Amino acid sequence: MSNSDHCLFICSTAGVTLYLVVYVDDLIVTGNDIKFINQFISKLGHRFSIKDLGSLNYFLGVKVVRTDHGLFLSQRKYIEDIVDRTLMTGAKPVPTLLTIGNSLSLNDSALLDNPSEYRTIVGSLQYLGLTRPDIAFAVNKLAQFSATLLTVNHWAAVKRVIRYLIGAIDKGLQFHRHSSLVLHAFSDSDWGCEKDDRSSTSAYVVFLGKNPISWSSKKQRVVAKSSTEAEYRSISATASKLCWIRNLLLELAVPLSKPLVIYCDNLGATYVTTKPIFHSRMKHLEIDYHFVRQLVQLGKLRVIFLVKINWRMCLLKLFHALTLGVFFLRLVFQINHHLEGVY
Repeated sequence: MSNSDHCLFICSTAGVTLYLVVYVDDLIVTGNDIKFINQFISKLGHRFSIKDLGSLNYFLGVKVVRTDHGLFLSQRKYIEDIVDRTLMTGAKPVPTLLTIGNSLSLNDSALLDNPSEYRTIVGSLQYLGLTRPDIAFAVNKLAQFSATLLTVNHWAAVKRVIRYLIGAIDKGLQFHRHSSLVLHAFSDSDWGCEKDDRSSTSAYVVFLGKNPISWSSKKQRVVAKSSTEAEYRSISATASKLCWIRNLLLELAVPLSKPLVIYCDNLGATYVTTKPIFHSRMKHLEIDYHFVRQLVQLGKLRVIFLVKINWRMCLLKLFHALTLGVFFLRLVFQINHHLEGVY
C-alpha cells in the first residue's frame, strides 16, 4: 500500500510493476506487463465477484479518451445530469462564471426557499472540479456560503456557473504523453477581497511538465495584514501540496532530478522565503508556515518571482478575476508552455 495514498497499491518484482487504484468497489489496474496484469485480474476474480470492463474509458463519472497526444479527461455526462436536476435544459450559455460588481456576500438579498438544493448542487460542482480547473474559484466562492443563510443572489450565482458549463460542456483535461518531468506550481492570492470579513483566498495550479495535475482555490482562515502575508500563506499551501505530490511520484518511480519550483507574482513573498531581514512584519505568522524557508535552505524548493522571466501578467487571476477567469486560465497555460521550453 502506498504511504502517500492509501487507495493506491503497488507491486514490483523482477522488473515488473503493477499499480492498483481502489475506490470502494471500483478498480483501475495498470502496469508495464500486460501478462502480469491479466494474471492478477484472473486471480482477483477467483477471490471476488468482479467484472472486467477492459481498457479504461470511464471511471467515477470521468470519461477517458485516448488521443494522439495522450489522454483526454472530461465529465460531459456529469454536467448534463446537473443541468437536468436544476431544470436548466435549454438555458442560454454565458462566457464567464461570475459578474463583476455583483460579488457575493452575506444577507445580500431575500432568503432562498430551498437551501438544501443549493448545497447539493454546489457539492456536485465541487466534484466536477476534478477535470475543470476553470471553475475552481467560482465554486469555492459558492461553497463558502453553504453553512450560512442562503439568498436568492447565491442561487443566481450557482445558475450562472451552470450556464457557463452549458457553453463549455466538452472542455476537460488533456494529458500529454510527451512532456518533461519537472514538478512546479503557480501560486497566487487575493488580499482582503472577501466583503464580509476581509479575508483572502489562496490559489495554486501544479504542473508536471506541461500537464496540470492539481489545483485549488481556498479561503484563508486568518485575515492577512498585508498582500505579502497573503501570498506567503498561499506559497506555504502550495509547497505542502508539492511535497505530497513529490512523495507520491517517488513511490511511482518517477524520477525528479530538479528541485521543486513555485512561481508567484509578489516580490516581497519571495524575499520572506530566503532573507531573514524581511521577516520583521511576519513574526506573528504560525510557525508551521515557515517550513517553506527550510525547504528553500535545503535546496529542495525554489520560489521564483514571475517577472524575472519577463511575464508581467499575474498568474492565477483565473481564481480571482470574476469576469476574466477563463482568459487568465488560458494565460496560465500559455506561461507554462513557455516555461516548458526553458527547462
